Amino acid sequence: MADVRDVIIIGSGPAGLTAAIYTARANLSPLLIEGEPSSSSDQPGGQLMLTTEVENFPGFPDGIMGPDLMANMRAQAQRFGTEIITEKVTRVDFSQRPFGVWIRDDEYRANAVIVSTGAQSLMLGLEAEQRLIGHGLSTCATCDGFFFRGHEIAVVGGGDSAIEEATFLTKFADKVTIVHRRDELRASKIMQDRAFANPKIEFAWNAQVTEVFGETSVTGVELTSTVDGSVSTLPVTGLFVAIGHRPNTDLFVDQLDLDPTTGYLVTKPDSSYTDVDGVFACGDVQDDVYRQAITAAGSGCMAAIDAERWLEANVH
Repeated sequence: MADVRDVIIIGSGPAGLTAAIYTARANLSPLLIEGEPSSSSDQPGGQLMLTTEVENFPGFPDGIMGPDLMANMRAQAQRFGTEIITEKVTRVDFSQRPFGVWIRDDEYRANAVIVSTGAQSLMLGLEAEQRLIGHGLSTCATCDGFFFRGHEIAVVGGGDSAIEEATFLTKFADKVTIVHRRDELRASKIMQDRAFANPKIEFAWNAQVTEVFGETSVTGVELTSTVDGSVSTLPVTGLFVAIGHRPNTDLFVDQLDLDPTTGYLVTKPDSSYTDVDGVFACGDVQDDVYRQAITAAGSGCMAAIDAERWLEANVH
């Protein structure tokens, strides 16, 4: 059997790297398996690697680039002795301790595991999205709304999160157009009422975004009618995609308790404990409410402390 470690952390991002900093400083010699760069669902450093400037992470009054923030966290984790492997975990076995974690044929064992595989924003599947994300195209209004003061922008989606994003964005933008592929919203009645009453919000019904224009920043979007296929152009300088998130939980089906509706990992109230003793979860893989770098980092700290105390009580 492989050497048994105290703790393995699956996934990087603010949650995994914060968990690594705390467990390393507790002398638990964590192994962090951060994912591989070629995989959009398993990006090392998480969603902040797709972000340009982060202005709302405390301690950086002038802002910091998302990849720089992640590089700093990674260096800090390594400074305290975290071992990092840049690979994708292919299988886990949480049915007995020590727990098993595999990268293809390589087996790793640990008494405790911290899951921080994150979530990904669902995208439209357009080629321009990769080029323009962070350059006028965003998936997070609370992260990026401030940059669109005085702009005319579009929000894609018809659920609660889309309407919430659009309403929030009216604090900054001059006009927000909600693009929805049907002629009625899925959002709750109170959210709909709020949007319909907001003079800055307009609606493009029965339409989907089929192209995003702009080489280095968004200059407009192409709308195609879902009724008759006619095409029009909406001149906007920002596009927010709010069609949902998908947690990266494929590894944990039949291993951990997942929310049957959303697919997010279920943790016990006010803790990072999953339904398997010794397995903890933190960050966006278990948080479908806040989804911020700072809350992910905070929950990574919680998971590290929970794991340290659990190991003290059950193993050491």
